[in-house]
Amino acid sequence: MMDNQVDRELLEKIADLIGKPVGAFNIRKDSCCDGRSSTENIEITNKEEQPGIVVRIKDNTVDETCHIPVIITKPGIEEVVYNDFYIGDNCKVDIVAGCGIHNCGDADSRHDGIHTFHVGKNSHVTYSEKHYGDGDGTGGRIMNPQTIVYLDEGATITMNTTQIRGIDSTKRYTKIVCGKGAEAIVTEHLLTHGDQVAESEMEIVLDGEGSRGQVISRSVAQDHSSQVFYPRMVGNDACFGHVQCDSIIMGDAKIKSIPAIEANSTEAQLIHEAAIGKIAGDQILKLQTLGLTEEEAEDCILKGFLA
Repeated sequence: MMDNQVDRELLEKIADLIGKPVGAFNIRKDSCCDGRSSTENIEITNKEEQPGIVVRIKDNTVDETCHIPVIITKPGIEEVVYNDFYIGDNCKVDIVAGCGIHNCGDADSRHDGIHTFHVGKNSHVTYSEKHYGDGDGTGGRIMNPQTIVYLDEGATITMNTTQIRGIDSTKRYTKIVCGKGAEAIVTEHLLTHGDQVAESEMEIVLDGEGSRGQVISRSVAQDHSSQVFYPRMVGNDACFGHVQCDSIIMGDAKIKSIPAIEANSTEAQLIHEAAIGKIAGDQILKLQTLGLTEEEAEDCILKGFLA
């Protein structure tokens, strides 16, 4: 586990791991388990009929973290992994995922992670997922994550997804179903460059009375890259939902943002906002007056926008 510099750098970028994780963890490397540990309250086991793991978190588990990162360091690996999470009632836990691909070969490397969450009553889950690719090979770095979340009464999930750099192709699908009084907060940060393509489809279903949903997407498309973002907020009861999409476009990139709201109840309150634009010249100029070059000023603005 973490036996070379490539492993360590990938795990630090996607999961903020330096050294062996504390608490429950499962590290997957090149289609195999590279390390695992369960705790008294968090049990991690293999799935029986499919590649992947099952994470079970006991009722009343508070202030514990579970790390489940994936790294691919060999070209030609293509895998589909199914991970199921069962979070008990009255929990407060952090789940840190993420995938990093280091490809120095000619064959594509691909990881499709299929995650399904069942979150118990009054539980609070923070789920973080970062994607990153590097390596000097011509083979593609491909990730297609799918996340399905079912929130029981009073449950919440705060989901933070980030595509840092280096992913040539990604198709992300997210669906969250909120029960009575449940809340879903999703923040997505996306950076594409070169000829990369990225698609993100998201559906937040507000099924229960008093449920709430919020989606915030911030993206930057550089060079010849292209992005499509399709968030949908569906209100089926007295609920509140808000979708906000902000993008910066640069070079010859293309961005398409298609937010949609659907109300199936007279008590549903749904809002959507979308904006695409370039970096304002006065922002660059202001930073240049502080001593930054144009390139440094641009980089500073982009980092702040995606923070």
